[in-house]
Amino acid sequence: MKIEIYSADYCPHCTRAKSVFDRYGLTYTEYDITKDMAGREEAMTRSGGRKTVPQIFIDGTHIGGCDDLVAFEQSGKLKALVDKND
Repeated sequence: MKIEIYSADYCPHCTRAKSVFDRYGLTYTEYDITKDMAGREEAMTRSGGRKTVPQIFIDGTHIGGCDDLVAFEQSGKLKALVDKND
């Protein structure tokens, strides 16, 4: 499973999203776009125009931001993905 997170160093929502993955022992690639305008553009393009952080992708599929990830987890979909990839 490939997890990507576009984040910023000042963002508590980014920290929360990463902690969700940490609880499951999942590794992720983090793109710190705090001062990276090209990275911001890439995140915005990949996410369909969203300008906020974090923007999260699992296996290339856009999950959304932190609230979206928490909802994904609470629905059981994250655990199902983890179990499927074990």
